[in-house]
Amino acid sequence: MKKYSKETVVGIFVVAGLVCIGYMTIKLGNVGILDDDTYALNARFNRVTGLREGNPVNMLGLEIGRVANFKMVQDEQAVIVEMRINKGIKIYDDALAAIKIEGLIGDRYMDIAPGGAGELLKPGETITETQSPTDLNELIGKYAFGDVKK
Repeated sequence: MKKYSKETVVGIFVVAGLVCIGYMTIKLGNVGILDDDTYALNARFNRVTGLREGNPVNMLGLEIGRVANFKMVQDEQAVIVEMRINKGIKIYDDALAAIKIEGLIGDRYMDIAPGGAGELLKPGETITETQSPTDLNELIGKYAFGDVKK
């Protein structure tokens, strides 16, 4: 009888551990299975070098969302970046979206200056004021070959 009670206790701990691991995987992996507390916003860029799906979207130094998807519009020579923004974050139509570099390694992130003088952006609308990333290789090449004007 004691043999079965020890096995039962061990089984309960194993199941509880697997449930905890599953929960942490979903939470740390930013997978929205149970609820989706974000809304979609778009930004139009002419270059998105180095930006990847899952990169953070920051505003005022805090992470407010993630980059979700890219769509290339060839006839307009533009890239539409879809972002998933946390609900409750207000972004106006005069906002500025810029792709910036974080740290020495060169990880990219989207930085949004929220604006405030215009209308609130509704889910699915597009930020039109954008700043594409600076190409460091191009700048170094210009400096090395004397193409930079003082």
